[in-house]
Amino acid sequence: MKYGLVLCLCLPLSSLAMNRSWEEVTLPSDGESNSIGSYANGCLAGGAELAPAGTGYQVIRTQRNRYYGHADMIDYLTSLAIRVDALGIGRILVGDIAMPRGGRFASGHASHQTGLDADIWLRLPATPLSVEQLSTPKPYSVVDLNSYRLEKEKWTESHALLIQTAAVDERVARIFVHPLIKQQLCDTAWKDNSWLRKVRPWWGHYSHFHVRLHCPEGDSQCVAQSPPPKGDGCGAELASWKPNPYIAPKPAKAVVKLADKPKKKPAKPKYQECVALLNQ
Repeated sequence: MKYGLVLCLCLPLSSLAMNRSWEEVTLPSDGESNSIGSYANGCLAGGAELAPAGTGYQVIRTQRNRYYGHADMIDYLTSLAIRVDALGIGRILVGDIAMPRGGRFASGHASHQTGLDADIWLRLPATPLSVEQLSTPKPYSVVDLNSYRLEKEKWTESHALLIQTAAVDERVARIFVHPLIKQQLCDTAWKDNSWLRKVRPWWGHYSHFHVRLHCPEGDSQCVAQSPPPKGDGCGAELASWKPNPYIAPKPAKAVVKLADKPKKKPAKPKYQECVALLNQ
């Protein structure tokens, strides 16, 4: 028995980690928050939990267990909700942040791995949603994807004010929105538009926007993202995102039923600290 125990202890941590997915870890690790690795390849030690509801916000789809984040992110979200509530423009709905110890989701985002990313929906309810509505919320898209235009009847000044309020916080590194939303923000007259530099166009963000925070001070293993290009990101840079009608779209991929898809092995963590977190 002793020899068997020694052999088990000598196995490399990386080989053990492959038998467990991040979804199987249901609780954060102890200690202070620490983001390890990059936004798209890392993990989260000492994750903090965002309460299901608070002043000015509610968390949607809590059944996914993706409402954990770095302590800085939890403070950012609760502070943002209080500011939005004071503006009287509605309540914010917080979507995915990270799993209890970060890591890659089995489906969905490639980022959200270090507790420094969070999705905020563009739906701004005036009154709290019910438990059922929070469990299966209805998206509020402000973009007509077929005609590639912003739906002006859905877009309001409250949306612009929400994104501005989210972006001016110095902890924010980037905010991702659909290119048409970025264009609308560029076309709006602002007394100070320096925060627009942080707002970056990215496909898919038509019913929510994605907030990404800087690496927190003291988190030495957190891999920072390079700063965005100089300027407000409007003009030629933004125009390059517009689809070219003369280029034929790529043929749609064949639909594969979920049951037919081969199960993927859990993605191997890059950092040994993440391997250890996965096996605690």
